[in-house]
Amino acid sequence: MTWDLTPKRVADSQVTLTQLMEITDANIAGHVHGGVVMRLVDTAAGLAAIRHAAGLAVTVAIDEMTFLEPVLIGDMLVLLASVNAVGTTSMEIGVRVESHDPVTGRMRHVNSAYLVYVAVDDEGHPRPVPPLLVKTNLERRRQRESSLRREARLVHRQAVEAERAAEVAATDRRGSEPSGPTVDPS
Repeated sequence: MTWDLTPKRVADSQVTLTQLMEITDANIAGHVHGGVVMRLVDTAAGLAAIRHAAGLAVTVAIDEMTFLEPVLIGDMLVLLASVNAVGTTSMEIGVRVESHDPVTGRMRHVNSAYLVYVAVDDEGHPRPVPPLLVKTNLERRRQRESSLRREARLVHRQAVEAERAAEVAATDRRGSEPSGPTVDPS
């Protein structure tokens, strides 16, 4: 299949998702359960990824999620999702979560998150995504920060792989020695 790889503006795939927080969303502290916020973040980010890719995209990582303030029952949650950067098949989506009191109009920034998605074809294989056209200073800053997060992910992955390789090498040197403390039966 041929994919339309015409570059897209950030605005072409932005998503705003709004949801009233009800008693069924509560945790035992009486605030909105963090898992409810996480699900909505994934939904908003997924919609932005799907719009940019013009097809199915799946979550591969939650790079960062910061809960800044509790969300209250009765508040209206507004999630603003934008594509920050794209690779060949992947996209980083940033989500800003605001909590609005529908009575007073007070708005609070309560959560920020960065998720990574991969566009997939009908058989579930990664497929290319269109380049991202960044036009504003804010969009350029978000793209630069995305590059920093990607670099940190790669450094982290390499460190974990090196640690695991060292563990395997140490096990190989010990041969069949028990890995725990030995017990002297006398």
